[in-house]
Amino acid sequence: MAAEAVRRLLEQVAAGTTSVEQAVATLRHLPYEPLAEGGVTYARLDHHRPLRQGMGEVVYCPGKGPAQVAAIAARIVAQSGRLLATRATPEDFAAVAERLGAAHYHEAARIITVGDGVDGVGEICLLAAGTADLAVAEEARVVAEWLGSRVTPLYDVGVAGLHRLLAHLPNLHAARVVVAVAGMDGALPTVAAGLTDRPLIAVPTATGYGASFAGLAPLLTMLNACAPGIGVVNIDNGFGAACLAHRINLLGEGGSPARERA
Repeated sequence: MAAEAVRRLLEQVAAGTTSVEQAVATLRHLPYEPLAEGGVTYARLDHHRPLRQGMGEVVYCPGKGPAQVAAIAARIVAQSGRLLATRATPEDFAAVAERLGAAHYHEAARIITVGDGVDGVGEICLLAAGTADLAVAEEARVVAEWLGSRVTPLYDVGVAGLHRLLAHLPNLHAARVVVAVAGMDGALPTVAAGLTDRPLIAVPTATGYGASFAGLAPLLTMLNACAPGIGVVNIDNGFGAACLAHRINLLGEGGSPARERA
């Protein structure tokens, strides 16, 4: 439940349009809501999270069965009207869609959403070194847009053809924050950070041949970048990069990053 929803509820109680008993019923699951299967609790949904962090709990689908994903999704949507589920399979989506109906599957990003259509604010410039990095880049794009940021994606602008990136320097300068996704040698974030004064979030991917060590080589490159203003997230973590970029972006709106756009 977002802060604005709590505020509206309290205003309704103060105005006498909602009873105290109705408000208590609405707030009953605010701390968390347990979900059980076969007498075993497998999830404790954190409905209080929007008040603390500005965004609701996100469902990470791997390790959960489609039925569990759908059950968790249904309760999150019942509380907030919105859903973000990452690393979802088509089987996960089928189970969620059967239960909710209104869900949307972003195939390239492997994300299930409910409640799309938030007007974007600010500007995040999202770079992907190569087409092979698009799964991670698309995860970042979908998450950032779902949260309420405007995103300009610039894909296949890796350093093997530097002119492709240089053609889009105005986009880097116009953004409040840049996200750079790269595998292989992982050099794109260093180059991009050397061309703009914007904060840059680097995302290493597992793209590459054997010596890339499933993303470890680009991760180390990014951690050792000589250009200032770079922060690095975990391998393939487009979700984490999007959350951080969105919070930075919201600061440019003059508000708190703990503000959920609903």
